[in-house]
Amino acid sequence: MTYLYSDGTEMGKDVPTGGNRQILAANQIPDVVKKAVIATEDASFETNSGFDVGGILRAAYNQVTGGSGGGSTISQQYIKNASGDDDPTLARKWVELAKSFKMNQTYEKADIITAYLNIIYFGRGAYGIQAAAQAYFGKDVGQLDYSQSALLAGLIQQPGRSENTAVATSRWNTALDRMLKNGYLTQAQRAAAKFPTPIPLRESREAGALNPFIKKQVKAELAAQGIDEKQYYSGGFQVFTTIDPQAQQSAEKAVAEGMADQTDDRILNALVAVDPKSGGVLAYYGGDAIVKGPNGEDQAGRDWADEPHNPGSSMKPFDLAAFLKLGRGLDARFDGTSPRTFPGVDLPIRNAGDSSSCSQQCTVAEAMQRSTNTVFYDMVLNVTKPSGVAEAAQEAGIRTSDNGGRSKLFTGDNNISIGGGGTQVTAADMASGYATFAANGVQRDRHFVQKVTNANGETAYEAKDRSADAFADNDPQKSAQIAGNVTAALAPVIQFSKLSCPAGHECAGKTGTQQHTPQNDEPASAANANSQTWMVGYTPSVSAAVWVGSDGDKALRGPNGAPLFGSTLAGPIWDRFMQLYLSGKPGERFDRVAAISSPQDRVQVQVQQPQQQQNQPDQRDQRQPGNRQQADQLEQFRQFQQRLQELQNRQRGRNGNGNGNGGQNGGVSVPSGTPDPNPGG
Repeated sequence: MTYLYSDGTEMGKDVPTGGNRQILAANQIPDVVKKAVIATEDASFETNSGFDVGGILRAAYNQVTGGSGGGSTISQQYIKNASGDDDPTLARKWVELAKSFKMNQTYEKADIITAYLNIIYFGRGAYGIQAAAQAYFGKDVGQLDYSQSALLAGLIQQPGRSENTAVATSRWNTALDRMLKNGYLTQAQRAAAKFPTPIPLRESREAGALNPFIKKQVKAELAAQGIDEKQYYSGGFQVFTTIDPQAQQSAEKAVAEGMADQTDDRILNALVAVDPKSGGVLAYYGGDAIVKGPNGEDQAGRDWADEPHNPGSSMKPFDLAAFLKLGRGLDARFDGTSPRTFPGVDLPIRNAGDSSSCSQQCTVAEAMQRSTNTVFYDMVLNVTKPSGVAEAAQEAGIRTSDNGGRSKLFTGDNNISIGGGGTQVTAADMASGYATFAANGVQRDRHFVQKVTNANGETAYEAKDRSADAFADNDPQKSAQIAGNVTAALAPVIQFSKLSCPAGHECAGKTGTQQHTPQNDEPASAANANSQTWMVGYTPSVSAAVWVGSDGDKALRGPNGAPLFGSTLAGPIWDRFMQLYLSGKPGERFDRVAAISSPQDRVQVQVQQPQQQQNQPDQRDQRQPGNRQQADQLEQFRQFQQRLQELQNRQRGRNGNGNGNGGQNGGVSVPSGTPDPNPGG
């Protein structure tokens, strides 16, 4: 199977490791293997004539009623796999039956089961029992025991899910139970059986090899569309992915440069970029494909882009979206001082440093810029509730186990407000969630595959646009207004965090940091360390999430011993990626929307874009010079900016900290963090 980038250039080929299968003679396959397969796939194999009447009737009934499941014998399965004809029609089934019957009249059963075991697909790219024995257990088929034989027999029905331990264990148990039922195992053997853990799935280290994490995501996406490994390995398929070669190269380069000086091998990383206009994944970096094991051996790395982590303050935009859905605005005020106590909360809530704190009349706009924990904790506890934040996050594209994802949105306490506790999100989901803000409140499903063609160039699958108005059902204007207000709040965070937008491109984003929880056996300095850091940001054309952190809660520090923050490592990697990827591309600006404000929130404000973005020509207006409504919105936006500047100047004057140089993110609610030398939420 050939993988192609979004521009049609070749990414690489995925050749099954068992493609050059070894053909074995009947006497080379042990009886225990044959019996395991017969018991699991076709218990009447030794006595039937190549077909099973009951199975055929079930297949006919399911064909008529639209049900699933058939009743193919081993002989019929061999005919289907040898011919490559998998047409789900009764006509094909009758031809298969006739050929199976004739084969059983012509050949011995020993020859049929041997031919079957030489051709059938077992997963891991392994065709035939010898290739499967090598792929799963690193041994020849003659060395397999009954437990290993049972696992391979069980995987015949679900080869594409062989790496799912729960599925593999279930299929193994099914095979053992059928072996016992058919008299191929004793009760003692069944009771003593232990799951035969396969050897690790090694990834190729050859130059030009496919990115294993992209390949895994593509295969999972195809499987969800009913296209399994057997089809695309044997059908000469071409997969046109959404991966932009320039974006992928920029991602890998940005990470490599950003991590070059880091000496702590516990520091892991991931970067995912998504196209807000389509939901297509532009770049996907999940970490090193090959890592060293505990004994120095090579082993497959983990896809850290698909592992959930505490998001810290990068969760706050979803707090804000939930708040805006209730009709409240950026001009709403909360007490931004630190520490603060809340009814029913055991410990005080603290901001992460002096520059993260605000006045007792802190606007939501300034609280987002400063990443003021006490404001967002108050907002969620007393206004939106944790469930409101979880709802907004899911509407934006965060996938929990309820909708096929891996992220966790814990609503049992209020720590979701600052991205701590049981709330954990993947980098892929964060890129998708922020992409919804970039897309004017339109949520588009994240995907890796544009289309798939077969050997004849015919389209076997093509992705369809699956989109929704994220924050207001069937009300695109309101959803866009909510998203636009979130963008307005996030725009100044870029400059506040000492990051930058690519020249000519407006951008917005949020850093995040999760503080390490020190253990009793750790030194006192561990209390000032962090374990997870983030930068998630976007322009109208790309949303990118960068995670730099540890596997679990480990105290991470840079080479100079200083704690890591979202703005000190993840932030610069994000900045570098955006600069590399967008260099030379046409400038872009966010759509302007009206501010959301309620009677409770009297003063209208609008967060200005970073200074270097001001006075850029409005390219969107140039494309549509006759759009009066758009011009009115632009003027409204500019007035908004002026009002905010006046408000911020007055507020800084009251606080006496108008020249303060920033703050840092705090991702947890209890101990205060170490001041960040590079400010930003």
